[in-house]
Amino acid sequence: MDPRLASAGAVVAHAAAVDTPWYRTITAQQWRVLIAAKFGWMLDAMDFMLYAMALGQLRTYFGFDDATAGVLGTATLVMSGVGGLLFGYIADRFGRTRALMGTIAVFSLASLGAATSQTVVQLLFWRALLGIGMGGEWASGAVLVSETWPAAHRNKAISIMQSGWALGYILAAVLAAAVLGQPSLGQTGWRWLFVVGVAPALFTLWVRRHVEEPAAWTRRQNAAGSDSAPNPFGVIFGPTLLGRTIRIILLGSATQFAYWGVFFWIPAFLARPLAQGGAGMTVVSSLGWIIAVQIGAYLGYLTFGFIADRLGRLNTFVLFMVTSAILVPFYGQMARNPTVLLLLGPVVGYFGSGHFSMFGGFLAELFPAEVRATGQGTSYNIGRMAGAVAPFTIGALATLPGIGIGLALSLTSAFFLLAAALTFTLPDRSGEPLDV
Repeated sequence: MDPRLASAGAVVAHAAAVDTPWYRTITAQQWRVLIAAKFGWMLDAMDFMLYAMALGQLRTYFGFDDATAGVLGTATLVMSGVGGLLFGYIADRFGRTRALMGTIAVFSLASLGAATSQTVVQLLFWRALLGIGMGGEWASGAVLVSETWPAAHRNKAISIMQSGWALGYILAAVLAAAVLGQPSLGQTGWRWLFVVGVAPALFTLWVRRHVEEPAAWTRRQNAAGSDSAPNPFGVIFGPTLLGRTIRIILLGSATQFAYWGVFFWIPAFLARPLAQGGAGMTVVSSLGWIIAVQIGAYLGYLTFGFIADRLGRLNTFVLFMVTSAILVPFYGQMARNPTVLLLLGPVVGYFGSGHFSMFGGFLAELFPAEVRATGQGTSYNIGRMAGAVAPFTIGALATLPGIGIGLALSLTSAFFLLAAALTFTLPDRSGEPLDV
């Protein structure tokens, strides 16, 4: 063959590859994996945030204060850490897809159980169980996407997956406005709201039929067998990875405290009377403000990976965290100006949430293949357990004379800045193929 023709053919092939949009290079199975992880995370967020939306009715029905409300939120987040540990291990031993289905079933049934609660202790039990499913969903879904999608587009895929959280938050707000706003339900509307939370269980049927295990995981199982797999906890807390695992835990702790300290309390902040440091709205009237924040969050989740491909992943993360540290105190002090709250809300949501799109791919790259889900789920979710004290801390601080929720939110700025600093203690392997 004429070398000149071969060279010309190579040039044409290269040009065609350059001109092909990135999304056309993704296979149908890779898209199905992303849909499963994204919708699982969306439904997870919906079930978790139903509690925050119903908090006003729950306080009245059960007669507890902000500190107790914070304890219930903290318990869910602490148990989400347990779920991350448990289902990370399950995902490594029995499959990413099986673990994903299990987590969705757990948090869906827990929401239905919460609807039957007669005491605060019963409500605490069901919310804790929901937390187990919540933490497990992220651990299994993120590693499923990371192992299935090409390295060059991993940042984008994780961003698309993570954006499901904002959609779930919005869905919870819409459902709360529709259900809690029904006068005929009185102060028991929260029960019906939690009943709606069982619906995600049906999604597992679609996942079972359409989503396959990653080829890399299947090859490892066929080659070695599950019985010969190493103890994953011994590996991630062993001498080789211990330092890295601890640094990831510290980063996750600071990030999760900052996030949950703000976004767990935003619905209550907007619906609380002005005299108590809130914005003076109701659950129904604050719907537009909550949706505005989450529209910003959705765009933040969605665009983080695309920006990271241009600016670098760590640089983008720091940009988001520092901007959040500046914005949150200002947002918390604008309780008497609804217009400013409405305009500023999407910006707070964008920077205060979008940074989570870094973690899925970032952590997958830091652990070896045979313990990836366990390492990712354990390190991130222990950080979530530590950050879980935020709802209680902000709630307790808000009860002090002259503080209120708006001012208490300012505490989170220190944790946004701490997370930005901790990021530089870890290596960045963005765009590199995963160890399989």
